[in-house]
Amino acid sequence: MINEQFKDWLKTLRREFHRIPEVNFREFRTQEKVLEILEELGLKGLPIANTGVIATIEGKGKGSTSTIALRADMDGLEVTEEVTSMNREYISLHPGFMHACGHDAHMAMVLGAARLLMQQKDDLKGSVRLIFQPAEEQPPGGALEVIKEGGLEGVDAIVGLHVFSNIHSGEIKFRAGPFMATSNIMTITITGKDGHHLSPQLCIDPISMASRFIGCIHTEIKKRVPEDRFILGFGKIAGGSQFNRTPDEVEILGSFRTFDSKDTGIIENSIKHTLDRIMVEYKNEAFGNLPVYELEILHGNPVLVNEPVFSRQALTVLKAHFPFVSEDIEPFFGAEDFAHYLNEIPGVYMGLGTYNEKMGITEGNHSSRFDIDEDILVRGAEALTTIVLDYLEQPEKYLRKEVP
Repeated sequence: MINEQFKDWLKTLRREFHRIPEVNFREFRTQEKVLEILEELGLKGLPIANTGVIATIEGKGKGSTSTIALRADMDGLEVTEEVTSMNREYISLHPGFMHACGHDAHMAMVLGAARLLMQQKDDLKGSVRLIFQPAEEQPPGGALEVIKEGGLEGVDAIVGLHVFSNIHSGEIKFRAGPFMATSNIMTITITGKDGHHLSPQLCIDPISMASRFIGCIHTEIKKRVPEDRFILGFGKIAGGSQFNRTPDEVEILGSFRTFDSKDTGIIENSIKHTLDRIMVEYKNEAFGNLPVYELEILHGNPVLVNEPVFSRQALTVLKAHFPFVSEDIEPFFGAEDFAHYLNEIPGVYMGLGTYNEKMGITEGNHSSRFDIDEDILVRGAEALTTIVLDYLEQPEKYLRKEVP
């Protein structure tokens, strides 16, 4: 039964985590805090993925022997937190770092679910694996390390939850099938021929080629992939040293996202073909094989696909217990390494709204003024608990195969 003491405990947990943001496999104090709280709950936490933690609730009830996992990410961001009217009591104590994406809340909610489940341990059918994962924000992400080190061994299904700043506070939204995008980083190096601007005929200008590429690549891709199925942008272009000299090299950094591996392949080919064409256009036989380019594409998180059968059963049970639960959310271009877990086992990833205009909680995730409506912590802990209990009672409803 939820009481004020439980609500206050969750709020305190979230604020304790919020004060100590750490990043990218450096979540040492956070790890200590998670281990400490698990011990208070009567659970043995074990380190994993360097700074992560796993623990298992072993139910004593008769029946299912299935195991379901709950995952919380642990890392903060390299963001300097601004003082607001709300955060003075719990603002980051680590200058230059902040829990600007809600991972502090995610840890609190999974720990809250663990506390509720421990109260029912004697009747709990099956087991619950708790995964506190480091380095979600830094591709390729900590999920791969958790998997590599056996964090999913013996686990049959998994559930994750993220606070969404664009969804009204307390609303739960998710969808079956593709939900979040794949992220890909591209590095392009164009090599031309350097020289003085006085003699352009003796140069092959990589800045001009880079500009040409950036100016036309969106149009080229849209000939092959509908505009609503991808995004592409550039974050850095670097080359040259002075105003009147053509450099010999320019580097372009950018990224693109899709919801489908086929679209990813089409975009990669479009980038290559466009660069090939530009190299031909700027070809000068006097300079041998110049210009040339190098293209490196780093594939980040895969498309996050909520398993359809699992998702629909989770939606059904949540709708029966909570208001404002829906699947009326379109896939969006955020990327999450939770996708790696869903490539291994069935499960679902959900969004929990925290937008509350009356409270002034309107800033987006990753903002230096980001905060949450702490009333949602109970909703998140209860939602996770509800899915776990229903799953362990009747796992066949979540895991059965759809008929083609």
